[in-house]
Amino acid sequence: MNKIATGSGANKSLLKLITPYKNPSLNRSIWQIINTLLPYVILWISLSYAIEQSFWLVLPLSILAAGFLVRLFIIFHDCGHGAFFESKTVSDIFGVIFGILTFTPYHRWHHAHLIHHRTAGNLDKRGIGDIWTMTVEEFKQSSPRQKLYYKIYRNPFILLGIGAPLIFLIVNRFTSKDFTKRDRISVYITNLGIVAIAFGMSYLIGFTNYLIIQFLIVYMASAAGVFLFYVQHQFPDVHWYRDESWDYSTVAIQGASYLKLPKVLQWFSGNIGFHHIHHLSSKIPNYNLEKCLNENEPFQKVKAVTLKSAILSLKLRLWDENQQQLVTYKQAEVL
Repeated sequence: MNKIATGSGANKSLLKLITPYKNPSLNRSIWQIINTLLPYVILWISLSYAIEQSFWLVLPLSILAAGFLVRLFIIFHDCGHGAFFESKTVSDIFGVIFGILTFTPYHRWHHAHLIHHRTAGNLDKRGIGDIWTMTVEEFKQSSPRQKLYYKIYRNPFILLGIGAPLIFLIVNRFTSKDFTKRDRISVYITNLGIVAIAFGMSYLIGFTNYLIIQFLIVYMASAAGVFLFYVQHQFPDVHWYRDESWDYSTVAIQGASYLKLPKVLQWFSGNIGFHHIHHLSSKIPNYNLEKCLNENEPFQKVKAVTLKSAILSLKLRLWDENQQQLVTYKQAEVL
């Protein structure tokens, strides 16, 4: 892996490089909303007619709609970071609307997500907004029941096939005692919006048809979204640190991936693959991330994660503090 120099001086240099890319463009933001939301609506209309004809028409259209829903989530994500519009009010309005469409309470999700940005790659501050990851030693010291639970959780078919849709469809519908007042209101508003859309669409196309279409889209979009989130901080060359060694800028570059996707998938995923740059500054709009990479050689020195290596990284389950890398159960010799 080609490493970028780190340390206080190098970090200041990197932060200086990203400054020109932070300002959102109103025209580009509006255009991105149009070229994402409009096709998503058109696909819904098409699906409403297709479901009366054949399921084999519904399936490919649902896959395409799921892609646009992932892209809507990226806009939702940028709004929460204040990267999409200069106005916080406008960002919050669009964030809440897209939160309803993506089944995600805007303020609640971003509350946890901002904690994730402040703690990503910190072994002493795991547990909020991340994928549950044990160290090898922690796993060895766990009870048989805990080990079994962890293995089930980290199984890709469970994590992506069951856990991902479960979070968006069920978990996001409920509040918790540790939620702030704004978090609770965010959940309630999102739920009301979802119910309103469900009633409206059920009136137009029937409840069963709405349920089938919505479930297929959210299921596939959530699985794809969680996979993208997984590989952002779970890949072969990732670096994690204990609190005393943790540094925001260093971890942004060494603890977040540069996922090099095919251009079509890069478009649908809203450039989130340039995650090392995003973690260096979450204020950069998604449409400026690739430009920032292309115009600054230091960011290109990070070894890219390919789609193939991203899929293979799903086998990595534990953090080995001795080797300073993620390992499989077999490599950790815990099976």
